[in-house]
Amino acid sequence: MPSKNKVVAMILAGGKGTRLKSLTKKTAKPAVSFAAKYRIIDFPLSNCANTGINVVGVLMQYESTFLDSYIGNGKKWGLNGVHCLVSTLAPRQTEEGANWYKGTADAITQNIDFLDAADPEFVVILSGDHIYKTSYTEMINLHEKSGADATISVIEVDPKEASRFGIMVTDEDDNIIQFQEKPKKPISNLASMGVYVFTWKTLRAYLKKDDKDPNSEHDFGKNIIPSMLADKKKLKAYRFKGYWRDVGTLASLHEANMDIALDKMELNLYDEDRTNRIYTEDVCSVPQYVGKKGLITRSIANQGAIILGHVDSSVISTGVMIETDACLTRCVVMEGAKVKRGAKVHNAIIAPNSVIEENSEINLGKDEIVLIDNGKK
Repeated sequence: MPSKNKVVAMILAGGKGTRLKSLTKKTAKPAVSFAAKYRIIDFPLSNCANTGINVVGVLMQYESTFLDSYIGNGKKWGLNGVHCLVSTLAPRQTEEGANWYKGTADAITQNIDFLDAADPEFVVILSGDHIYKTSYTEMINLHEKSGADATISVIEVDPKEASRFGIMVTDEDDNIIQFQEKPKKPISNLASMGVYVFTWKTLRAYLKKDDKDPNSEHDFGKNIIPSMLADKKKLKAYRFKGYWRDVGTLASLHEANMDIALDKMELNLYDEDRTNRIYTEDVCSVPQYVGKKGLITRSIANQGAIILGHVDSSVISTGVMIETDACLTRCVVMEGAKVKRGAKVHNAIIAPNSVIEENSEINLGKDEIVLIDNGKK
């Protein structure tokens, strides 16, 4: 690792993702499939690579084995060069015992030695389970030029959804003057995206102080940010412009996949600009095949998919089989799943390796999203 780095990124990828139900029973949420070809973790890692951040720590905890293997040495995102380092960081057993990460801030605290070795000027803290495409350069530049202690990327959300997020109020210069963590009665609709830039020396001091507080939940939104505000530290809001989705529920995961399938172009995965692409694993599968009676409209399908039936407004992953006369509408079909002859499915997420039996009729005419998961784990 280089002895001095201007910016180091830390990706929080340890959450259970319980709202995704059985999709995360044996898989960390950042490793869940997205848009036929990708996994959720591809997005923050690609954003780091496209920003030129060469040292990245991925903090894992829940069901970390596959995620650890998938990340490997960072080659998929071009982060395995001479002056690059991608390190997966799980909770460790120390002289004090074995401790799970107690909160988002504690996860960073437990890896202070990793950051001290990198010796960064700034630390970018990211969530490992959001879908968006960006370069963090403009945000980092704003942080540095403004002399802020912390900069938080924000986006306006539907006021009805505001209680799901950290909410803030800013002055006319976008200095943050109030902050609420997932409030019952939000004071605004300006929501934190869970993307932070901190001046490392300042953050390090707050993490050490927080670690000694027995009443703290050791969380950025609940403890670190409010503590910095109380101390009159300079906190800036960076107003993000672009596509961003928190895919923490089945409905939001399905909606984000539909955004891609229906070509809404809010998130452009077909950008020819090689400086801002989303990178992923090449599965080296056989080509996609659409049979004589196969029909695929307003959908995306990855290599290795065999489509002999009708697919509309859907996302079809690697190795999926859609048999003759099967009909799928608004479905997200994950890797290795099979839809047998004559089956009809609507508004569903079909989990990896699951099977839809012949002539089944599932969720027809309904608006809610159903999860079908009967595959081998």
